[in-house]
Amino acid sequence: MTDYTLLCEQMKSLLEGESHWLPSLANASALLYETLPELNWAGFYLMEGGSLLLGPFQGKSACIRIPLGRGVCGTAAAEDRTQLVPDVHAFPGHIACDCASNSEIVVPLHREGRVIGVLDIDSPVYDRFSEADRAGLEAFARVIEENIEWKEL
Repeated sequence: MTDYTLLCEQMKSLLEGESHWLPSLANASALLYETLPELNWAGFYLMEGGSLLLGPFQGKSACIRIPLGRGVCGTAAAEDRTQLVPDVHAFPGHIACDCASNSEIVVPLHREGRVIGVLDIDSPVYDRFSEADRAGLEAFARVIEENIEWKEL
């Protein structure tokens, strides 16, 4: 089981002295990708022009733009609610950026009460993510929200 308290502390350490969103999200995706087992993608999509635009990530190449309300990421952003999906192939409107992905968790990111992006994590393992992962990744997202300057977004 992942120690999310430690993971959040590690992220805070990486953010110490640097609050620009670009290197901070790049380090966050790298930390998640190297720490969490059984992943094939970890990264961010950021709101831009009414849709989600690909941000820093680790893994295979990905979809560049995702419309709000479409796929797991677009649904998480539109509904402002974490999406924990045990089988992405059963999710209505799933966007198959990587056909190896079988489960996914997406956590909305906020600034001043509005959704500004999402944290997206995929796994080739069905039912990979638990309620403990949801709580831990939501806490991780709060660390990012509270410690990054989002001036450009």
